[in-house]
Amino acid sequence: MLIGHLALVVASLFSGVAFYVNFAEQPARLQLDDKALLTEWKPSYRRGFVMQATLAMLAFFLGAIAWWQTGIAAFLIGALLILAPWPWTLLVMKPVNDKLVGTDLAKAGPDTRATLHQWNRLHAVRTLVGAAAVISFLFAASAR
Repeated sequence: MLIGHLALVVASLFSGVAFYVNFAEQPARLQLDDKALLTEWKPSYRRGFVMQATLAMLAFFLGAIAWWQTGIAAFLIGALLILAPWPWTLLVMKPVNDKLVGTDLAKAGPDTRATLHQWNRLHAVRTLVGAAAVISFLFAASAR
C-alpha cells in the first residue's frame, strides 16, 4: 500500500503546484506591466511544464502499480485522471502557450495580458483534474 500512498502524495504535489499557479502566481503576475508580465511568465512556464509533467507521470506510474497490486479501481481512475492534463495541454492549451512563447517581449501589450487571462482559465482545468485525481487516490488509499 506504500505505493498507493506515494501516488497520493505525488498527485497532491501536482495539484498543489497547479493550485498555486492559478491562485497565487498568476494574480501576482497580473499586477506587473505587460512586458514584465510576459518576461516573468516565459521562464515560469518552462520550469512549471517540466515539473508538472514529471509529477503527473510519476503519479500515473505509482497509481497504476498500486492498482495492479491491490485491484482497487480508484487507483487506476486516479492514475488516468492525473495523466489527463497531458492531452488537455497538448490539444487545447498548446496554441495559447505557443502564442505566448512566440510573443516578442518588446511587443507585449493588452493582447498579451488577455491571452494570459485565457491561459489561466485553461490552466484551471489542470488544477481541477489534478484535484479529482487526489480525491480518487485518497478514496483508494482509505479503501483498505
